[in-house]
Amino acid sequence: MTKEEIYGAVHPAVAEALGLDEDEVTADSTLMDELGAESIDLLDILFRIERSIGVKIQAADLSEYVQGGIPDEEFGDADDIITTKGLAQLKKVMPQLDVEALSGKLAAENVMGHFTVDNLVTLVAERAAVTV
Repeated sequence: MTKEEIYGAVHPAVAEALGLDEDEVTADSTLMDELGAESIDLLDILFRIERSIGVKIQAADLSEYVQGGIPDEEFGDADDIITTKGLAQLKKVMPQLDVEALSGKLAAENVMGHFTVDNLVTLVAERAAVTV
């Protein structure tokens, strides 16, 4: 499966789950902050993707993917601000992030607000390579 084919499944899944027109959803749109997805919507999106192309991703997989196996106490500091190590991991999975600007400022609770449709496509593509 190509990344374009995966985008072709993810894009409508996002639009349908959020009740948006497909032209409102772009690769660079953030799922939560810009498109207004909530946790329950993410589950719906993941279910639609699984139904469409057979790639199963659970909600917990999103956190694991974003955090990259870094323990909570190393990913965020005592004030729940993402550490330098955490930011380096985020840059790997969300290359669009300006880690310099976010350094010392990004709260753990706001991380998923930066997760884009394209980041989801990349995750699905990685999983598809494993499951296909």
